[in-house]
Amino acid sequence: MPGRLLAVAALTAALIPGLAGAASAGPEPGQAAIPGYLIQSSAKVSDDASVSKPGFDAKGWYPVGSQSTVYAGLLANGRYSDPFYSTNMKNVPTADFKVPWWYRADIKVADPTQRTYLDVSGVLSKADVWVNGTRVATKDEVNGPYTRHDLDVTKQVHEGVNSVAFKVYPNDPNNDLSMGWIDWAQTPPDQNMGLAREVLVRHSGPVALRGAHVVTKLNVPALDHADLTAKADVRNDSDSAVRATVSGTVAGKPVSQDVSLAAHEKKTVTFPVIGVDKPQVWWPAGMGGQPMQQLDLTATVGGTASDASRSSFGIRDVKAPLNSSGGRQYVVNGKPLMIKGGGWSPDLLLRWDAGRAADKLAYVKNLGLNTVRLEGHIEPDAFFDLADRMGVLTMPGWECCDKWEGQVNGDEKGEPWTEADYPIAKASMTAEAERLRDHPSVLSFHIGSDFAPDARIEKGYLDALSAADWPAAVISAASAKASPKLGPSGMKMNGPYDYVPPNYWYDKAHKDAGGAWNFNSETSAGPDIPTMDTLKRMMTPAELETLWKNPAAPQYHRSESETFANLKIFGDALAGRYGKPTSLDDFVRKAQLAQYENVRAEFESHSRNFTDSKDPSTGLIYWMLNSGWTSLHWQLFDAYLDQNGSYFGAKKANEPLHIQYSYDTKSAEVVNSTTKKASGLTATVELFNTDGTKKFSKTKKDFSVNGGGAHAKALDIGSVSGLSSTYLAKLVLTDSAGKEVSRNVYWLSTKDDKLNWSKSDWYYTPTSSYADLSGLSKLGAAKVGATATSAPGPDGTTVTTVKLTNTSSGKTPAFMVDAHMVDSAGTPVLPVSWSDNQVSLWPGESVTITATYRTADLHGSAPSVRVAGWNTGTQTVQD
Repeated sequence: MPGRLLAVAALTAALIPGLAGAASAGPEPGQAAIPGYLIQSSAKVSDDASVSKPGFDAKGWYPVGSQSTVYAGLLANGRYSDPFYSTNMKNVPTADFKVPWWYRADIKVADPTQRTYLDVSGVLSKADVWVNGTRVATKDEVNGPYTRHDLDVTKQVHEGVNSVAFKVYPNDPNNDLSMGWIDWAQTPPDQNMGLAREVLVRHSGPVALRGAHVVTKLNVPALDHADLTAKADVRNDSDSAVRATVSGTVAGKPVSQDVSLAAHEKKTVTFPVIGVDKPQVWWPAGMGGQPMQQLDLTATVGGTASDASRSSFGIRDVKAPLNSSGGRQYVVNGKPLMIKGGGWSPDLLLRWDAGRAADKLAYVKNLGLNTVRLEGHIEPDAFFDLADRMGVLTMPGWECCDKWEGQVNGDEKGEPWTEADYPIAKASMTAEAERLRDHPSVLSFHIGSDFAPDARIEKGYLDALSAADWPAAVISAASAKASPKLGPSGMKMNGPYDYVPPNYWYDKAHKDAGGAWNFNSETSAGPDIPTMDTLKRMMTPAELETLWKNPAAPQYHRSESETFANLKIFGDALAGRYGKPTSLDDFVRKAQLAQYENVRAEFESHSRNFTDSKDPSTGLIYWMLNSGWTSLHWQLFDAYLDQNGSYFGAKKANEPLHIQYSYDTKSAEVVNSTTKKASGLTATVELFNTDGTKKFSKTKKDFSVNGGGAHAKALDIGSVSGLSSTYLAKLVLTDSAGKEVSRNVYWLSTKDDKLNWSKSDWYYTPTSSYADLSGLSKLGAAKVGATATSAPGPDGTTVTTVKLTNTSSGKTPAFMVDAHMVDSAGTPVLPVSWSDNQVSLWPGESVTITATYRTADLHGSAPSVRVAGWNTGTQTVQD
């Protein structure tokens, strides 16, 4: 494990108990990844065969890593400026990427009597494969990033140095079953052409082992017994008949079976069922542990090991029936689970970094989420290993809006399928099913996104899934579509994708909208303005001026889609609700409030409605969890892993035991997402005018809320006289010992946001009149005392404890106080895990919060905490 990944694992283990000891299968025996390549444009190569011959003169070619797109490789070699800043990427000429590019590497073969294979996948979007001057596969065969190819190159290699070359053809997502960026971001100039996954070199004797996996059957709901059935494909690649013995262990239990194979014959070996009493069951985070089991197999011929396989699996059961309202309800190990997640984005240039992926998954857990949805861009094996170990559920599937749905999406982008596409689609499904089937974190697979496949496409997918012993749910679409055999998806994709006010999320009356009912597969209020630290890293001063002065102007860092090209809808709402921004700082701080309240309401509404008897909310995928680059929309945290109002709004909403304000009923509710009943609770609601005057106070004592996502109304607030147009609501929940377990502050208005439902479009519902939150500008100044104490944490981390106190003598609260870990230069220390943040304190109140981060990310400086609030000014404190 590289040094940085060790540090990442240490941080993640510190944040997530139990991760450090989680089982990991490790690398497969007898295989190694090609560690890197030299790349060059095919326009500079006159003889294809010569590229793959040992000794080829590659002077002037560019070195890249084991998995790299062309543009990412050239960027790493200093050819271009930072694509995440300003419009640098827009200025890259695309002509160089209209022709194929070569990827060349040398490999060593120590024993030519063994068989040698190239395990190829992740090609965007197709490639000719050459070995020592011989083309061993064409672009018609190696086609698509998800297809997997086991190329036997034994006859082409010899002892010593051998050369391998891939002629990678340009990627075109509208014509290829590949990957594209839809409307998430600007598309890289090379459209991600290249090798996005590692190519493995395998060695074995005459018999090869492939596809080893375990079919698990868990006794639900008792969970007291599991049946484990191990299977593996055994293939004789020699010219003579052989008799092999396949033996090993399944979860520590021995298995063995003899198999006779004719020359070039393949058989599937199925071992006898192994029964396990009191099995170690895998659970999503927050519901239990994440124990992983191991499958080890070896094929021997004549007493000599020919090939071996090592993999891991988890014991768990997933069901996803439709409920009485037609919504998709996931059930894990017999327990209904509300899916709370976000749409996952890889790096824009598909640069794989296991440490960074672990950081992002740690954020998922810190946010109180349990799932990530991968619409296309399905990450490498290491991603799912991390998800298994961390207990984060995953929902992979094919993407919308290009060739994947070109046959069924009418006039939208994506060309209709040709006969050549059907076998590629089925091969893609086969490879992904075989790759993902043993990962307990994989919850389901979406064979459609915006549209469901037709009968022929669906059959290809389902046949492939069945042949692979697919153990999880299969969903026809992420939208409210149906496929011929699977039927209705049980999901909706009604938007919105642009700004709507917080009360929107509580609507259940409009069945073509995105309120808190059914399974909401992708939705949010769209724009997400990063912190000032990130904005200054991604935009020029002139661009920042335009950002706040003219939200209607096109924004390169929003989307290549005309629909999402600017921030006008968001800008109008910001000015209409909070008052017209007076500066960049004012725009950014108002944006943080708007994002916090909106994201919080989105998650709170869906969580509250999970156990409703009619039209419950069974799942919510926030669109999106993160962005693949420096973006102004669709993200709960930004490209640099900084955290803003959206992040902490989501974190607050997803507290395990949570008190919240319901915009529709104007009441205080308590939602218990833990596994146990909470008793002896006390809830208090207080309302304050902006001058600090208390206008309402009400308490409910000694009540209970069941676990598993149940909710209970704690207090009705009703009509309160004498409130200012903008007012504050403080909700506090304490446990039976009087300890505060949830604290939630809202900024509200006596004037509600009014939605114009009749003018709804697919991506938003207009607001006809705005709530008045401009009174926040009248909050008086408040003083905050801040202290910070840092101490070494486990495995190379530092834990900084911050105490914040409102030391004001009057009645004014310190509103939305944010703490940021920074180094001596004032640069944010990222990633970081906060216990809480962006808090509001009334005079005399204190709160203690903690930050955990890698000590190395301080770069040798002492830790400092930058404290800034809406009405407190900014200060920096050190230990």
